[in-house]
Amino acid sequence: MIKVLCIETGTSVCSVAIGDENGLLGVREISDPKAHSTQLPTLINEVFNLASLTAKQINAVAVSKGPGSYTGLRIGVSMAKGICYTARVPLIGVESLQAMATGLILSNSDLPANALLCPMIDARRMEVYSALYNLEGKLVSDVKAVVVDDSSFAEYLKDHIIIFFGNGSSKCKDVIKSENAIFINGFEPSARFMLPLALKAYINEEFEDIAYFEPFYLKDFVATTPKNKIF
Repeated sequence: MIKVLCIETGTSVCSVAIGDENGLLGVREISDPKAHSTQLPTLINEVFNLASLTAKQINAVAVSKGPGSYTGLRIGVSMAKGICYTARVPLIGVESLQAMATGLILSNSDLPANALLCPMIDARRMEVYSALYNLEGKLVSDVKAVVVDDSSFAEYLKDHIIIFFGNGSSKCKDVIKSENAIFINGFEPSARFMLPLALKAYINEEFEDIAYFEPFYLKDFVATTPKNKIF
């Protein structure tokens, strides 16, 4: 069996899971953006204990590669690389938005037939990281940072129901008024959603270069908030 450790740290949720082809063997997660650096090692140890495994018994480590929080992503990637070096296993990068879309598809059997999925991760002010996927999890529109206004996604909303979800979707609820817009509350990224994508990548030998891999920040990191900038 292919056993993969999955790490998701791109938002306020710090999430760790282990699973194989038969499903999840353990999941641990907390929601605290300031706790990633201190709690991630603890969550990893707890998940190994839940699965009755050690790092040397896994086949790969999968980590969220963004988009998302600059600091959170770096913490997750650094930890994943360390485990890969120690256990001598390959590294798999999983796109955060695609994992969210996969999670929604797998947890909902009654999605509208012509629907598009729009996972959203909160960025600054009225900006979100988003993309569109079909019900097979295939990318329909590119991953990008979007400043949400009343015309956002209009060309797709004409012909499709769009399901908006993720911690950035609340910004859109009062702005996007189309009858074809559906909003799902309380959906957060999770390492458990990464497992199907990670297993597929492992089988296809789609591995990252551990030494040079960097997360997908989407836009340059800003350490301080620029003054007099209005979105």
